[in-house]
Amino acid sequence: MIGKMRMQFWRDAIKGISEGRPPKHPIALALYETSQTSKISAYHLKRIVDARDAELQTSSHLTIDSLTSHAEATSSTVLYLLLSMLSLPSSTLSHAASHLGAAQTFSTLLRALPFHAKHGRMAIPAEITARHGVSQEDVFRHGGDAAGIEDAVYEFATVAHDQLNTARDMLMKGEGTDGRVPKEAMPVFLSGVAVSNYLSRLEKAGFNAFDAKLERRDGLLAWQIWTSFYKKQF
Repeated sequence: MIGKMRMQFWRDAIKGISEGRPPKHPIALALYETSQTSKISAYHLKRIVDARDAELQTSSHLTIDSLTSHAEATSSTVLYLLLSMLSLPSSTLSHAASHLGAAQTFSTLLRALPFHAKHGRMAIPAEITARHGVSQEDVFRHGGDAAGIEDAVYEFATVAHDQLNTARDMLMKGEGTDGRVPKEAMPVFLSGVAVSNYLSRLEKAGFNAFDAKLERRDGLLAWQIWTSFYKKQF
């Protein structure tokens, strides 16, 4: 109920921002101030709120398609907003952002799998866990030692990697991109570096998402982000 109250606050705030009367809340005021100089879509903001509201009712997903739709309405939509603020309405960039948002959501859920399991939630869609005979209760009790969990993680990570590669391919083959992300859009796509970094580390850990090494900070990530920015690739 508290969560739904917060979602309603943000629905009212978005309406207030659009009408020039934002509530006295620091984020709402910042959004309003930004809307005076940049394009911020009220539709996209409302879409994020609606998706998070739905998540309050059902935190897990049965299928990859359902989770992809949720990712598109949350992570991808944030990227759409950033592109809009930068006045970069390219369809190629938007389509790439859609796939990057999905990869970002999937990798985040994989990274948070130990946390969710500890609290009795399964972060991997049921169609994947069922395919590998994974018992949710077994995961909640035994973590990475649960039967079939590494195979399920491998499949989910593969889906995330496919989404990341699709985003890269769209930018490489897009008209006028010359195989690189436009300099103005690069800050939006740098999140793909962190996604790639985690998926690589997960592979080195044998797709054991519960490996303690994955919880450690990677000192190379900042260097990877810096080099990616100058290469205009992620």
